[in-house]
Amino acid sequence: MTVEEFEEFYAQTVARLTGQLYVMLGDLHEAQDVVQEAFVRGWSRRQQLDRDGRPEAWIRTVAWRLAVSRWRFRRRIADAWKRSGAPPHVEGPGPEQVALVEALRELPAQQRRSMTLHYVCDLTVEQIARETGLSASTVKTHLTRGRIALAHRLQDPRIEEVSGA
Repeated sequence: MTVEEFEEFYAQTVARLTGQLYVMLGDLHEAQDVVQEAFVRGWSRRQQLDRDGRPEAWIRTVAWRLAVSRWRFRRRIADAWKRSGAPPHVEGPGPEQVALVEALRELPAQQRRSMTLHYVCDLTVEQIARETGLSASTVKTHLTRGRIALAHRLQDPRIEEVSGA
């Protein structure tokens, strides 16, 4: 199959195959996903699909097998959860954490990355420099500027009340 022939084959059969898999699976989104994945796999095998003479059957079979593989994977995950029990309840982030993340989002990407690697991942300036490919002095600059920017964005309103009183 040439590229043009495959594109034509796709245009003529994708809706029909998606409908067929939807009926088989009972889930439209899952049907769309597995049909698309089957077409992606078929793309690299276009020459063989043409020789087999049944490209639609091949795509349908691959899509079905992908769906079955996904079911098996989900079942194994569910079984693992049953064996290990539910994860412990974790509280959501508090207002301070939300404010910190929002303030970090406003920093330039390299500053944010440097700040995260230093304060969250506990890396030294030298480790950050190696990991990011930046010089140690550039990392220090990012950390200094990031701290200054965060200090302005995260001022404690209680301090302002005391100083303004």
